[in-house]
Parts: sequence; C-alpha cells; structure tokens
Amino acid sequence: MEIVGQLQKQYVDFTTCLFREGYLDDQYVQLQKLQDESNPEFVVEVVSIFFEDSEKLLNDMACSLSVSISLPWVLFCVPDLLIDFNFFSFFLILFQLYSQQQVVDFKKVDGYVHQFKGSSSSVGAQRVKNACAAFRNFCEDKNLDGCLRYLNLVKQEFYLVKNKLETLSRVSITSW
Repeated sequence: MEIVGQLQKQYVDFTTCLFREGYLDDQYVQLQKLQDESNPEFVVEVVSIFFEDSEKLLNDMACSLSVSISLPWVLFCVPDLLIDFNFFSFFLILFQLYSQQQVVDFKKVDGYVHQFKGSSSSVGAQRVKNACAAFRNFCEDKNLDGCLRYLNLVKQEFYLVKNKLETLSRVSITSW
C-alpha cells in the first residue's frame, strides 16, 4: 500500500510541476474531469489523437514554408563548364530574382498554425498554444524568417510537452 501512495504522490508532484512550468493549463484539468468510469482511457485517447494530428500539422507547416529552387544547381556550382559567360550571368540574375519572390502561402501556413493552436489549447498544452499565437503574428506579417524560427520553437515545445504527457501517462497507469 505504501508503494501505491508514493506513486500517487509522484503523479501529483509531476502534474503540479507541469502546471508550474507552464506546460499545461486548466484546460487539461477540464479534460481530466470528462474522464469517468465508463471511459477510463479518455484523456489518454484524446492526447494520443492530439499527438497524431500534431505530427501531420507540423509536417504540413514545414512543407508549406520550404522554398524549393527550380534552377539546376549545376549552373552555379560549375560555372567553368559554361561556354558562354553571359549565359551564366543570365541564369544568375534569374536565380536572384526567383529567390526574392514570395513563394510561401502565408495564409495557408496561418491556417495550419491556427488549427494547431486550437488543438493544443483543447488538451491544455499552454506553451505550444502560446508559441502558436506568436507564430501567427509572423504569418500575418509575411515574415518568412520569423515563421521558420517559430516553426522550430513550436516543434520544440510540442516535443517537450509530448514527452511530459507520455511520462505523466506512464506514471498515472502505474499509480493506480
């Protein structure tokens, strides 16, 4: 019986720490309140769906922010092979013009971020939600560098909270 008490204390302490460090907010408590005897795995199921959906959204955001270069790199890597220097200059100018174009659909990226913010909010992943809110500002400003920076931050916060929630789930299962 003493071991069960220690495990329950460990669960409470870890959960308290997650709230104190801002990983979780009160929405997680609300989610827990929806769990009952008829569906004892409710929280685990909802959080698992959040994890799956999040992976897809993060991938969609990353793909939407990637800028591909359609001109062959060989033209720029091996200029000696080009017979006509003016030909090379022409392609270099085209490349510079192409790289300055806005090829990112910021509205689409913002839609993904908005969806991710909503799902993060629904499970109480506060730090992810907050990072998404800032990310959306960069989408609105069409700031590619800011979007890329915040994509990395959102990923980092997601994987941190994912790790914490998986640990919490394991502690919870062994506690009872």
